[in-house]
Amino acid sequence: MTDTAPTLVTGALAAHEAGVTPATIRKWVQLGHLSPAGRRGRAHTFRLEDVFAAERAARRKAPMAR
Repeated sequence: MTDTAPTLVTGALAAHEAGVTPATIRKWVQLGHLSPAGRRGRAHTFRLEDVFAAERAARRKAPMAR
């Protein structure tokens, strides 16, 4: 059995992968919808799995446009 480390990305890359702005990533952290997994220098890093889960949750809560 092999344990692989999760893929950690910066907030900017997380935003790109989720199709949102970096400000949205920061807002999700502020609201408690997303937790940083670590740091790379001064920047937070995030697990891609957590970013995608936060993105799915945000889409479920977003009001439907008419």
